[in-house]
Amino acid sequence: MAFGITKTELKHWKQAIDQGKIAFLTHYWIDDRFPQCKSVTKVGCRDLVKLAKWGKDYQLKEEWIHHRKDGYSHFDLLGEKQIEVLKKEGLLDQVKEKIQID
Repeated sequence: MAFGITKTELKHWKQAIDQGKIAFLTHYWIDDRFPQCKSVTKVGCRDLVKLAKWGKDYQLKEEWIHHRKDGYSHFDLLGEKQIEVLKKEGLLDQVKEKIQID
């Protein structure tokens, strides 16, 4: 279940994807399969080749892309990988309130 995201945040994420950018969206998230995770970062791009190449830089496999018919295909980042990527992308400060880190 996703929550803690505004319509404006979602709109900006989709706009960035539509412009061919690598776009990040972090929100609270609860899933019984991952009880230790309280948030997810969705990293999307309209250009799937670009998205796969970006993912490869972070040891993410192309087959892990969540393909969506609406054009908002993305990787889901959880846990340590989420924190690692956000730190390297310089985005950790923007989402500290949505993820629990020390």
